[in-house]
Amino acid sequence: MSARELNRRLSPEDAAFLLMDTDASPQNIGSIAIFEGDIDLERFVTNVEAKLHLIPRYRQRVVDAPLNLARATWEDDPGFDISRHVFETRLDELGTDDQLISLASRLFESRLDRKRPLWEMTLVHGLSGRRTGVISKVHHCLVDGVGGVEMLMIVLDVSPTPAPAPPPESPFEPRPIPSRLSLAIDAVFDSAEERVERWASLQRGLVDILIGGDSEGLRTLGRGLRRALPYLTAPVQRAFFNGKFSPKRQIAVTSFPFEQVRAVRKATTGTVNDVVLAVLSLGLREYLRRHGESIAGREFRVLLPVNVRPEDASGQWGNHISMLLVELPLYMADPVETLHVIAERTEKLKQENAADGIAMVAEALMGLPAPMLAALGAVPAPRNNVSNMVCTNVPGPMIPLYSVGHRLLEHYALAPLGWEMGMGVAVTSYNQRLFVTAQADAALADDMDEFRDLLDDAYGALCGAAGVDVTAEVAPEIPTPRSVVAA
Repeated sequence: MSARELNRRLSPEDAAFLLMDTDASPQNIGSIAIFEGDIDLERFVTNVEAKLHLIPRYRQRVVDAPLNLARATWEDDPGFDISRHVFETRLDELGTDDQLISLASRLFESRLDRKRPLWEMTLVHGLSGRRTGVISKVHHCLVDGVGGVEMLMIVLDVSPTPAPAPPPESPFEPRPIPSRLSLAIDAVFDSAEERVERWASLQRGLVDILIGGDSEGLRTLGRGLRRALPYLTAPVQRAFFNGKFSPKRQIAVTSFPFEQVRAVRKATTGTVNDVVLAVLSLGLREYLRRHGESIAGREFRVLLPVNVRPEDASGQWGNHISMLLVELPLYMADPVETLHVIAERTEKLKQENAADGIAMVAEALMGLPAPMLAALGAVPAPRNNVSNMVCTNVPGPMIPLYSVGHRLLEHYALAPLGWEMGMGVAVTSYNQRLFVTAQADAALADDMDEFRDLLDDAYGALCGAAGVDVTAEVAPEIPTPRSVVAA
């Protein structure tokens, strides 16, 4: 079959996010964006519509293969209508940031309609200070965090008066969705071809071993297994928010000047991400203590999504991520010492090339036949004894962006909750600032405002210990909304 046809089919990673998607755990990613001024809906829609040919997945829907003979495919939506994807609403007369955060909580509680392309955007008018909110929601099977930033750079502009988007080569004419018979035949051939490719890859690996050739791939796989197995065999100490999900969500946000974070790193050790993890460790230490949990000798396991997107994959949608598991030393109270320990641990993971190894392990597991994966997806997930939380940190554009002439002021990333990890943190950078989102299942943890305040306190303590003045703002002051439980 042609590359064009093969590219229709979801990758194993993308298909896994579809399998994990449930009413209690929708696998949506997205953001809360706040713009200057009042954005006109018609202008906004026209701008997005003029760029859809640059992101063709946004006009395609997921179509399952008959009898789960293979993974689903992306097919043109013959009834695509942008009015079913871009909406507007208005806050009441107060127009507070709390109301915007509450609305985002409610929107992220529901799954996207699989009969349509898996994305939505909601313009929120009436925000105080003559601002407009935009809540974006995309299924994780369509894009990962890095791909989401690439998409952001397409939908938004680097100038308030940009040149028109390049026109499409030809008008969009959706192809009809294939018949069930055609889908079944394609699935059979695609599955057979994939099995042949995997068998050939296995044979090449065995030959490398037997003749003593280049076995770097095998060593990388071995490092991945060595890194993953101890966590699979040693149960994690679960937190009170590690449990079964409800549909309710709660969000709280904060932000830090990027130059301050960089100054902490320069004065101490590690990377910007290590500084974020140190703040998280110190905040969680006090948060769990207030909930009556022991922190004596406590190691808290955090999954870190890592970009393994090849350099030549820029502009491709779908998921190209691996996972690293870092243990945060909650037993440590000293901010700088906490950062040192975390930096040492993450540096060791980098030296071992652990992300690539774990990605290879995951690829082998997700390469199971589609019917078997579908059957596994129908079985309740096992108890999570591996990790406590996901913390994602996606680098974003460090320059101002605009939509139809309106400057983007704040941009908070949103990530899904999954596998009994009832709290998660998403971090992204934009225009010289780090934006932090804490999200929780409100039935498990309904005090994200308190957790956010503890993160702020931890950040201040780390800056103070590193000799960085937190009162010296290096970027325009941005108001921090409070968290709200979705009503």
